[in-house]
Amino acid sequence: MRRGDLGDLTAFVAVADNLSFRAAAARLGVTPSALSHTMRQLEERLGVRLLHRTTRSVSLTDAGRRLIEWLRPAIDQIASAIDDLSGEQQRPHGNLRIHATHMAAAAVIAPIWRRFLSMYPEVSIELGVDEARIDIVAQGFDAGIGPQDRAAVDMIAVRVMGPMKVAVVGAPEYFARHSPPRMPEDLARHSCVQYRVVADGGMFKWPFERSGKSQRISVDGRIMVNDPDLAVRAAVDGLGIAYTVEALAEPFLRSGQLVQVLANWSPSFEGLFLYYPGHRQVPAALRALIDIIRAAGGSTSATYSSENPFATG
Repeated sequence: MRRGDLGDLTAFVAVADNLSFRAAAARLGVTPSALSHTMRQLEERLGVRLLHRTTRSVSLTDAGRRLIEWLRPAIDQIASAIDDLSGEQQRPHGNLRIHATHMAAAAVIAPIWRRFLSMYPEVSIELGVDEARIDIVAQGFDAGIGPQDRAAVDMIAVRVMGPMKVAVVGAPEYFARHSPPRMPEDLARHSCVQYRVVADGGMFKWPFERSGKSQRISVDGRIMVNDPDLAVRAAVDGLGIAYTVEALAEPFLRSGQLVQVLANWSPSFEGLFLYYPGHRQVPAALRALIDIIRAAGGSTSATYSSENPFATG
């Protein structure tokens, strides 16, 4: 089939439906003379007459009737497919693939996914969690969530979590056995949940800041992880003090399973962004996800005092 054949056949269906070049031309947005020329070219290519035409009327030949019987189901299917696609763009629908860092998945997606899926029953979420920097387009993801510097320069980046406050936490049972630290240096006498940096395998030094002065503290402990959720879980289990962010620790602080220490020394750092390619034709499901994250209060615009210490992967 030639590139123009589908358009010519669609024009033929319009003529057959209306039995009038003027009415069919108005439906297609062309002139009657241009439509007549298209029909003549189609007949010449097919080598058969499809239409009887006079200055007053138009009718189908026997070949034209047989062709329209074959064409109409196919044209209807194509039209239905196009309508379905248009409808999907108006309503959240289909599989939404999101790539996120561990912290972003836990702090941004996990708190809202139950509500999101309840509101949009025709949407499913595939969440790929990894600290690695990837090309989300090449890997087939609709969007990524993480520090802003992970978004390529030609992508749209939408803030979905405002500046994040650090929380140094431990379980009440741990502090029942050990006096809470009052200064960062006091951590040397405590068992801390160590964090291994995914990117280079190095040990994460805990940043602290107060009165414009900053420092990084090396800690020691019997538990070492490379996942922020596991660090919090280890602290909940009473295995030591963990360095995390309030967004991850907040449910446990609220329930009393964790206690925060060194709050006056805990810095804030830049929040998280959802990023995706292009400016146009954003999938309805992705638009809905952004809206529900923002409605949950994730896109505040306060200032921050330092770079994300966890964004080294």
